[in-house]
Amino acid sequence: MPKKKNNSGFTSTQVLLVIIVIAGIVGVIFASSRLLSQSRKASNAEAAEQIEEIGIALDTYAKDNGDYPSTDQGITALWEKPEIAPMPVNWNGPYLEIPIIKDPWGRDYIYIRPGVHNRVGYDLISLGSDGIEGGSSDGEDIVSWIRPDE
Repeated sequence: MPKKKNNSGFTSTQVLLVIIVIAGIVGVIFASSRLLSQSRKASNAEAAEQIEEIGIALDTYAKDNGDYPSTDQGITALWEKPEIAPMPVNWNGPYLEIPIIKDPWGRDYIYIRPGVHNRVGYDLISLGSDGIEGGSSDGEDIVSWIRPDE
């Protein structure tokens, strides 16, 4: 009786197929992490642009009314005439065509007048992607007193 050959190993085609599948999974993971990183950078840039836009509107408000809105009045004073003191003397708003209340992560901008960092003006803050004060890299706060290119 002829001996039966034991074929318990993998064929080269099967091994090649497993390698291709693993390489594909690694490629997808690598590409998605790069896309996520780019998305975070875009959100940080958007927050910096919005802070700049709000800052221009705040400066115009201050020019018209002699001072920036108080912390209690907030940035809402840029599109709704404040009804709490100090009353603006020459409100010529709205100072923003479209109200900007939330940062790119859906959280309210923090407005403080007078500012802790800018005592003669204001501080405008987005807590970044992590929503926590401080942070670094993608979770870094975006603030009015430091420009992203500095």
